[in-house]
Amino acid sequence: MDTGNNNGLHTILKCNFPPYGKDFPGGYATGRFSDGRVPSDLIAEKLGLTKTLPAYMSPNLKPEDLLQGVTFASGGTGYDPLTAKMMSVISVWDQLTYFKQYIATIKQHFGEEKAQNILDHSFFLVVSSSNDLAHTFLAQSYKYDRTSYANFLADSAAKFVRELHKLGARKIGVFSAVPVGCVPLQRTLFGGLFTRGCNKPLNKMAKQFNARLSPALDSLDKELDGVIFYINVYDTLLDIIQNHEKYGFEVADRGCCGKGTVAISYLCNSLNPFTCSNSSAYVFWDSYHPTERAYQVIVDKLLDKYLSKIY
Repeated sequence: MDTGNNNGLHTILKCNFPPYGKDFPGGYATGRFSDGRVPSDLIAEKLGLTKTLPAYMSPNLKPEDLLQGVTFASGGTGYDPLTAKMMSVISVWDQLTYFKQYIATIKQHFGEEKAQNILDHSFFLVVSSSNDLAHTFLAQSYKYDRTSYANFLADSAAKFVRELHKLGARKIGVFSAVPVGCVPLQRTLFGGLFTRGCNKPLNKMAKQFNARLSPALDSLDKELDGVIFYINVYDTLLDIIQNHEKYGFEVADRGCCGKGTVAISYLCNSLNPFTCSNSSAYVFWDSYHPTERAYQVIVDKLLDKYLSKIY
């Protein structure tokens, strides 16, 4: 979802350099973790707002840009505050602070009525958990087992949604965890030297997170005014990975960038001679993030299913 908020941070989790963005309009590396556009862009386009959604931390952002929507997302963050600290990125809780700033700026430039209208009618997407599950759990394993950590994350997600609602958000969709054990990096590290299968314990944790999150969101939807709902991305992405030929993809276990096994962020760079020429044949762009084409398939399937909830 990050469209460039990490660009100005002192973090290794950046991608504002080639070959990232090679399929983005104009071929620019904008800080999106993909070859082209990311889900926040594709969803905004599907809703008829704009083709590309600006990053809130962009130095070029103008007040009028805020009216079409922005993304506060920061690649590498998570529901666990330790995740953002370890990765030196923006925590989801700090993103709530930026959202408060956003509302104040709208009020200042366009008035209270406009700000209220935006809050009442906007669609808010909450997307996190992969970095918590794949990385931070290991640092927290002295305190949690796999099940209790997944439950802690789901409870944190529900708390986050409650805080977002307090700030005025009324239509909130929350992404499930994805089958993060099947991303190329996890296959390389834990999937066996020759088979490179999915990391099953990690996928099991993701499913435990989802099993706790879904009813928690149903409960919030009944308790609070507005619409709060769970978006099942897990099954959609897993189906694309397992049945990639059905969707027109040729490769699902390696990324397009570099050799596709561990290349991400600075390891996915323009000096690497192995990057594929046709990224749309791949489900994954780097060893962690899907290609624009894979994102497009996911967004089309999910919005067709969930769009009726926000209208």
